[in-house]
Amino acid sequence: MAAQSNDCDRYCWQNAVVLVGRDAEVRMLRDLLDRAKKGRGGALVIRGEAGIGKTALLQAVEAEAGGMRVLRATGVESESRLPYAALHQLLFPLTAQINFESDLYAVARAVLELIADAAPVVLVLDDLHWFDKESGDVLAFVARRIGSEAVLAVGATRLLSRESGLPDLEIGRLPGDVAAALLDAHAPDLPAVARRRLLTEAAGNPLALVELPKTAAGRLLDETLPLNSRLERAFAARAEDTGTAGLLLVLAADTNCDLKRLLAAAGAGLDDVQRAIDAELIVLDGASLRFRHPLMRSAVYQRAPLAARLAAHRALAEQLADFPDRRLWHLASAAVGTDEGLAAELELYAERARARGATMAAVAALRRAGELTDRPGRLTLRAAELASEVGARHEVEQMLAGNDLGGAGPVERARLANVLEVVRYPRYTDPLRRVRELTDIAEAAIEAGSPEVGRQVLWRAASRCFFQTTGPETAGARARIASLVQDDPLSLAILAYTVPEERGREVLQKISDYDDPEAARWLGSAALVLGDFERSSSMIGEAVDSARSQGRLGVLARLLGGSNWGRLWLGQWDRAHAELTEARGLAQETGEAFYAMAAQTSIAAITAMRGDLDRATELLEEVEASPLTAGMRYIQVALAQARGLVHLFRGEAGLAYAVLARTFDPAEPTYHRYMRWWLVPDLLDAAIGAGRLDEAREVIAELPELAERVGAPILVVAAEYASVLTHPDTGEITTRWPLYRARLQLHRGRKGRRNKDLLRSARDTFDMLGATPWADMARAELHAAGEHSGQRREAVREKLSPQELQIAAMAAEGLTNREIAERLFLSHRTIGSHLYRIYPKLGISRRAQLSGVLGVT
Repeated sequence: MAAQSNDCDRYCWQNAVVLVGRDAEVRMLRDLLDRAKKGRGGALVIRGEAGIGKTALLQAVEAEAGGMRVLRATGVESESRLPYAALHQLLFPLTAQINFESDLYAVARAVLELIADAAPVVLVLDDLHWFDKESGDVLAFVARRIGSEAVLAVGATRLLSRESGLPDLEIGRLPGDVAAALLDAHAPDLPAVARRRLLTEAAGNPLALVELPKTAAGRLLDETLPLNSRLERAFAARAEDTGTAGLLLVLAADTNCDLKRLLAAAGAGLDDVQRAIDAELIVLDGASLRFRHPLMRSAVYQRAPLAARLAAHRALAEQLADFPDRRLWHLASAAVGTDEGLAAELELYAERARARGATMAAVAALRRAGELTDRPGRLTLRAAELASEVGARHEVEQMLAGNDLGGAGPVERARLANVLEVVRYPRYTDPLRRVRELTDIAEAAIEAGSPEVGRQVLWRAASRCFFQTTGPETAGARARIASLVQDDPLSLAILAYTVPEERGREVLQKISDYDDPEAARWLGSAALVLGDFERSSSMIGEAVDSARSQGRLGVLARLLGGSNWGRLWLGQWDRAHAELTEARGLAQETGEAFYAMAAQTSIAAITAMRGDLDRATELLEEVEASPLTAGMRYIQVALAQARGLVHLFRGEAGLAYAVLARTFDPAEPTYHRYMRWWLVPDLLDAAIGAGRLDEAREVIAELPELAERVGAPILVVAAEYASVLTHPDTGEITTRWPLYRARLQLHRGRKGRRNKDLLRSARDTFDMLGATPWADMARAELHAAGEHSGQRREAVREKLSPQELQIAAMAAEGLTNREIAERLFLSHRTIGSHLYRIYPKLGISRRAQLSGVLGVT
């Protein structure tokens, strides 16, 4: 590091950028750069107030990038409604290879591949809070997937919230001595009175210490505004002093405008550009102009008179005839009062934006269209629907608070109810009352001639019946819902969720009547909640493939969590664990936090069944502590099952029985009218250990008749399990589900003289599944019978992480690296890196050996 002063190591990072008092931040950024250059990429979001030094840190990263390519973008408020505007700016040198008309996640995958192929790369992203939603989503997607790439993404934002989940660094103001040194370095001749006043007012804000001295001392002393306002006024005053305010205002209104159109819109020339550069307000960046600091842009724009801003947007619209979307937004920004024609154009634009995955751009267009018309209700409702689809709850609440939808008709009220179920779900503290309200709304919509909208609301009501309000008191409400459905896939799902005991057999029979990929999600969901796990896994698997191909990550998170719920019972634990881990990550990434907890519950159950009881307990405690799972009965019953297994495996049969028996008590929060039957095998195992089998028989007395009436596989398996334990020496074990077959073999094999053949079969199945606690039980029984079977050997696949196992299985099936990358939303280089690490773990050297090691056929 070059020596500029005795304290240079404390104050600066090379000669290019002066960074006073940021030595810790500099070390962190250097370390990230060094790691990225070695192929261990990463991301960092720098947070802090305006002027605190975020942009300077980004400039320092650029200065130290060395042989890495630098791509940069700065968010602009006026462009935040243009989909992919920031991404266009960032990738301008590479955009010929990307189709920005594709859906959002197709763009995201393309950008990931493009950046990975261009590595080593540094992405420098300033003013992230003004990035358009689509660019922000794409770049967050990329930032989470560059761990194996020579890529570093560093962004800066004024927002202090941490919704992105990315690593962040919050920087504060400079201490007094460092602030004084910075001020003296930039304004050594400042009068003593002005110096003391400025140090007090700047309070350690670096930008204020550097920029405010450039304002006349008298003007500085007269200021009584907050610091940000004072900085903005100082920048605006400097723009006025240069005589280039018009040019700078047009640039502030559209920072992506090329220089020729920019000068034409501003009526300015190159002399004006030079004066603004000399005043240290803008810089020439290639063939474009940009502000030296983002706050300078916002100062010029916000401090300009309204008439001047409107005129700037109109002038830009005239120059951007070849760019219809940008032209439209400039016209919208220049409009005052109502303009029905412009509102109609914005509505058409919204449909185009949504079709390409730019949902929030569509929302912004509909909101602006609503402001330009005398009857905004229809547009507001449509905007709220779209925003709710992507989980933009805050934006929906803003729209609903600012618009009166009280006069809406029955169909509009039903559409609004659908929206509210997304954004206000936890606020309805009386679930049964809400179910009745939703049913009333749905019935009114159906009577008004919109059965499809009505069924969507009935689905919301049915979901609450299954997830929340599951007691006997719901019988009337559930029967009413069932009376309003028709004969289609969604209606079958509604019936499965509301009246499984009464009409479950009918639903299971009708599921086979459909061969429609679009219906797979609903039919799979119906099969899942009824307990037909083989069919649900297959059908939801089709929906998973569709969601993967469409890049619908939120939907994919929900589907993966749901389909793998069934795989637990089928014994498909390797696949389930991998996909549940993926589901949890995707749910966290897409803001579907509840589904992350749901996936974690199933992960905890697998972890317990494989014998890691301490880790399972940690996972369960995290779920139990989450406010998202409170009152969600289907989560609570799943938690009870996992807790019961942990107690059982620890030899605490009494505690296990108490936890599991509570799921059969309507007064308990873990009671579920249908899912309780799924826990029968575990309840009976605990009852035997606790000496309470007779009591357990009374608890499950209804099961044989229910299993016969409904015919759902889970009920049939549970009934057979109960029968074998009640009559251990009679009847054949018929279930094909390996876990439950092996458990029944264990029970029957330990009776009387101990049947070694049954015990060996049970042991081998448990070993195959990795069900260590049950495998140990089978070995103990064999040992008591005089047979020593040795310790279980770790399966080769168990050496891999869930994601590595997922990748290895796909590669073993013959998928290429690019095909795997597309399915898992990673880059093909990352897949290659994973396989490079997988081979030695499995003791192989090439791809062709994977199928043999993993047992893939």
